[in-house]
Amino acid sequence: MRIARLHHVSVHVRDLERARAFYRGVLRLEEIERPRLPCDGAWFRVGDGELHLIVPDEEEAKASGGLSPYAVHAALAIDDYEATLAELRAQGIEVLETSPTVGQMWIEDPDGNVIELIAR
Repeated sequence: MRIARLHHVSVHVRDLERARAFYRGVLRLEEIERPRLPCDGAWFRVGDGELHLIVPDEEEAKASGGLSPYAVHAALAIDDYEATLAELRAQGIEVLETSPTVGQMWIEDPDGNVIELIAR
């Protein structure tokens, strides 16, 4: 498995417009298009990576036990989805959720932090 780069960091915000004003106005980040998702949010370009602001859906978070594409997480870009998945499983790492059509999988580190691995 080769980690190519940090793809994005996703953080939760309570007030999207206040957060947008801060990241656009104070930090002068460029807001970029984001895909249609079931939760509110905004995405910003940060160098070669992205910052994803997510307004969490409390019911969805409770139902998922905290593991969700909308959880606070760091996403690392990988070169080969299938090879990475096989390597993780061979090492006994539990892959908590996979989305091969999009090229995404989520694992937890030893302290329970969510890490997304995304083929890009």
